Amino acid sequence: MRAEAGETIAFSVLGSVRVVRAGAELHLGARQQRLVLALLLARAGSPVSLAELVDLLWDGEAPASAANVVHRHVGVLRRLLEPGLPTRSAGRHLLRELSGYRLRADEESLDLLKFRSLSRLAGRSLQDGDPESALRHYLDGLRLWRGRCAAGLEPASRQHPAFLAVEAERVQAVRDAADAAERCGRLSAVLAPLRQAAEQHPLDESLQSRLLLALAADGRQAEAVETYRVVRRRLADDLGIDPSEELREAYDRLLHQRTQPARTEPSPLPRPAQLPPDLPFFSGRDDLIAEARAAVARPGGPTVLAIDGMPGIGKTSLAVHLAHEFAAGYPDGQLYVDLRGYDGREPAMSPAEALRGFLGSLGVPQEGIPAELHALAGMYRSSLAGRRVLIVLDNCRDAEQIRHLLPSSPDCLVIVTSRSRLSTLLTTAGAHPLPVGLPSLDEARATLLRPLGASHVAADPAAIDAIIASCGRLPLAMAVVAARAASQPRTPPAQIAAELAQAPGSLDGFDGDDPQTGLRAIFSWSYQALSAPAARLFRLLPIHPGPDISVAGAAGLAGVPPRTGRALIGELSRARLISEDQPGRYRTHDLLLAYATELGEEHDSPAERAAAELRCLQFYRATSYQADRRLLTSEYHPMIEPGPGETPLRFAGHGDAMRWFAAERQVLIALVGRAARRGRHTDAWQLALGMQHFFDRSGRWADWTTTGEVALDAARAGGDLVGQARMHRSLAGAAYFRHEHETAVGHLDQALELLARLGLHGELTRARINRAMVLGAQGRHEEVVRTLSPALGPARAVGDDKLLADALVILAASNAELGREEAAVRCAEQAMALSREAQYRLGVAEAWEVLGRVHSARREPGKAVHCWREAAVAYQEASASAPAAEVLALLGDALAAAGDQDGAVRAWQEALDLIPYAQTRTGLRLAGLLAAVTSRP
Repeated sequence: MRAEAGETIAFSVLGSVRVVRAGAELHLGARQQRLVLALLLARAGSPVSLAELVDLLWDGEAPASAANVVHRHVGVLRRLLEPGLPTRSAGRHLLRELSGYRLRADEESLDLLKFRSLSRLAGRSLQDGDPESALRHYLDGLRLWRGRCAAGLEPASRQHPAFLAVEAERVQAVRDAADAAERCGRLSAVLAPLRQAAEQHPLDESLQSRLLLALAADGRQAEAVETYRVVRRRLADDLGIDPSEELREAYDRLLHQRTQPARTEPSPLPRPAQLPPDLPFFSGRDDLIAEARAAVARPGGPTVLAIDGMPGIGKTSLAVHLAHEFAAGYPDGQLYVDLRGYDGREPAMSPAEALRGFLGSLGVPQEGIPAELHALAGMYRSSLAGRRVLIVLDNCRDAEQIRHLLPSSPDCLVIVTSRSRLSTLLTTAGAHPLPVGLPSLDEARATLLRPLGASHVAADPAAIDAIIASCGRLPLAMAVVAARAASQPRTPPAQIAAELAQAPGSLDGFDGDDPQTGLRAIFSWSYQALSAPAARLFRLLPIHPGPDISVAGAAGLAGVPPRTGRALIGELSRARLISEDQPGRYRTHDLLLAYATELGEEHDSPAERAAAELRCLQFYRATSYQADRRLLTSEYHPMIEPGPGETPLRFAGHGDAMRWFAAERQVLIALVGRAARRGRHTDAWQLALGMQHFFDRSGRWADWTTTGEVALDAARAGGDLVGQARMHRSLAGAAYFRHEHETAVGHLDQALELLARLGLHGELTRARINRAMVLGAQGRHEEVVRTLSPALGPARAVGDDKLLADALVILAASNAELGREEAAVRCAEQAMALSREAQYRLGVAEAWEVLGRVHSARREPGKAVHCWREAAVAYQEASASAPAAEVLALLGDALAAAGDQDGAVRAWQEALDLIPYAQTRTGLRLAGLLAAVTSRP
């Protein structure tokens, strides 16, 4: 590899770590720095995570500055390799990966890659029946070794898995070289590497047996006999075992001088074909299959496909289907293993057990398979060198379980399935992720088409869709139902749908003939792998009323600190018992929720579940209080209280508060209904009232009305007059925005009566101002002026600038409608000044809007457009999308009237995008205007 123009660079790790640049060996610095380089070289172009480098250097006792030290070592190495490299520049050799580093090298620049290339050539020669060429390539590769891998960096070089794996490759190459030498009658040619390997691995009987034969072939029978006696004694003393059959056979050949058998043609290497049969009814997943095809076909593409997803989602089916599709491209065979990562019947398979099975399938005699894990991995990788084999690692528990099962050969393909996200594989093995989600409705229908029969599906599509809905589109659930339907061909789909509908939220309809394949069993394997706190949170999830949950909500439900809640949510997410559909929002499949409900009823007492329900309610009430405080308009104090609960959440401004309410809207609405049903009347109306400003600014007036009516009923049921008064006033606002002005007046009249009885004079004043606003909407502007003009003095006296600004804006709007433009401008400008002084962005926006209406009435379209633009900006700064949409609609109308059609379309479209419900009066009008514009030729 060229370091700079005219300069070559060579890396060595097969012995002491060395770098030669432009013919001169570099001084590589202190031990830690050389260790960093050694691990990067041993990984030979694969990424090494920062965490692994830290562990290598400090062996679990890392200081707080460990990561910075690693970065510093890498920086120094970069400048050693490329003098003059600017600070913080990556250079050409040591590349930064997502969570670590990778050394760029090829077989011309790195002795390890050259050794592997020669081993592959030797393996191909053996396959072609040419042991002479194989021996030549093996010996060329073994000559590259100058000692143990990363010699001089002990003890790490003798303990770290990466260095041990490279050593295991060397040992396997020595074995294979000896076998090739025996076939062509040249055993003495491998005596030197055999001696060296046997000395370093004195208990490796396969090496020792080959050494006996090589010594005898070189005329050293006495030394061979003594070697056998030494090995036999060491096996007895160190391991308490007798020599293996392989070693005894070699000794017997030595005694009977059968060390040079006649040449025989090598038997062809076995071609395993272990894939399970492809599903006859497999359908769908077209996007994932296309993605996998593209990844595998890409030059230099991934050698690992990592499939993950929730239990029962169809990961194994997809993996087997892909494996059958790709099998033709891997003519040397296909390996398959169920690693039992999630299996309630047997413990997870160890990497050593899997490797022993694979080696046997690849033709390695059982007596030649070593016992130690790293030796197994080295032999496995050597066995795959030069071969194109497809490997399916099914039902993997985590990345550590398969680390030793990944071949080093770029000619092999591995397909891994797991319920856990195998993020580590993306960085350490360059895996391509294939996360499996729920199938689409069309894919789900196709899944049922063949097992149920096309005639049944076509005859009653509504029943088919009902079955799919009951299954939650989960492939395993649909497979269980389809199997039952196939065994009862006369049962119509409508009857199956009805049976499933009789037990909503239950798993009773999804038990197959084999209890180990039913949904409960499949789900249980993931549940049983959880820690006790994560299992408890999973059981509590059905108590949470929303369609999804946040980390803070989960912590509140479980009664744990936010940091603990995040860790528990992370554990459930990795186990795929929840999924992060949107950033920070976690959803659980309906059937998993049904399973969690069963577990909760079985393991948690009613008192524990009731306590969790109360914690959840109190968390949301306390958080709603904090968010509502950020949205207060003309109220100096919130009309609600935080309650006895606590919340860790705080909101930096109204934007944060609005986003929280938007994310938790469905949860809060459901909690209002639940609190009302449970007789927690105060909680119900306080939660509902806490959402009022959110509903107002976002334009969700239908939600405001339905939630407010439930809360009002709760306040009545509890005999709470304060709650009734405040909910009447709140519902009046919802009715006002729905243009139901008589209903609004009715609610306000009831609120005024209650507030007067209760002596709540501040709220009484605000209710009167609210009533004046409704009167203005009814066109009763003289009445508005008569009502509000006397109220300005008392409002000034109490110093409530926001309240005064609200009253002035309403007066300005009515004066404008009455043609009293000077009075309207005067009131609007006073409202603007007060709002700016109070940093009341909503008041600023309302004042700009009224000024725009005044200028429009004066036929000053330019000034009206300016005012409405300012109003739109101020409304959006206050996170008030609904009034912003209304004023943008006015702006669009004014621009259209002025002949600026493009500007009008932009304003109308922006307004329509801000309206949450397209069926509102303004939404329908804007949609019609835009449709008319776009349909013109």
